[in-house]
Amino acid sequence: MNIFHEQELREEAVFEVAKRMMTAARTAPKGKGTDNIVVALLKEDGIKEVSDKMKEMVARENLHDFFLRDAVNILSAKAMVIFGTKIESMGLSLCGMCGFSSCAEKNKHPEHPCVFNTGDLGIAIGSAASVAMDNRVDNRILYTAGQALLEMHVFGEEIKIIYAIPLSISGKNPFVDRNTEKLIKKA
Repeated sequence: MNIFHEQELREEAVFEVAKRMMTAARTAPKGKGTDNIVVALLKEDGIKEVSDKMKEMVARENLHDFFLRDAVNILSAKAMVIFGTKIESMGLSLCGMCGFSSCAEKNKHPEHPCVFNTGDLGIAIGSAASVAMDNRVDNRILYTAGQALLEMHVFGEEIKIIYAIPLSISGKNPFVDRNTEKLIKKA
C-alpha cells in the first residue's frame, strides 16, 4: 500500500495555494479596468536572496528590528507570492484623491502614487490572502520584504510598490507568533 504522509505533500500543497492566490490577485477588480498589477512566485532560493537583502538593508540603514525579524522569519516559508504595481494615473478629469487637483497635475509628479493603483494592489493582495486563509496556509502580508524586492528591482523600474506574502504549512504560524529577540539572535 502506498501511503503519503502530510509532511511529504506540504510543498506541493503550498505551491497549489500560491497559484490560486496569484489567480485571485489577477482577477480582483481594477479601477477603470486598468490592470497595473504584477504577481510572481518565489521559491526557497529566491526567498533566501530576499532575506539576505533585508539583512543587508538592516546593516546599511540601521533599520528597525522588525526588518531583521522578518528577514529571519521568511526563511520558514516554502513559497512567497509577491505583488507589485505601477503608479500611473488613470487619466481622470475629476478625482484629486492623490492630493493633486487632477490626473494631469499628478502626472507632473510621476513618482507620486495614484490612489487607484495602490487601492487595486490592496484589493488584489486581500483577495490573495483570503485564498491562503481559506486553505489554512500560514501567511502574512509583509511590507519589509517588499522594500527589499524593490531594491532588487525584481519587477523592473516601472513597478514602484511591492508587498510579499510568505507561505508555510506548520503546526504554528511562523509569521504571527514571533519571538523577536530569539529570531534576531538567530540572525
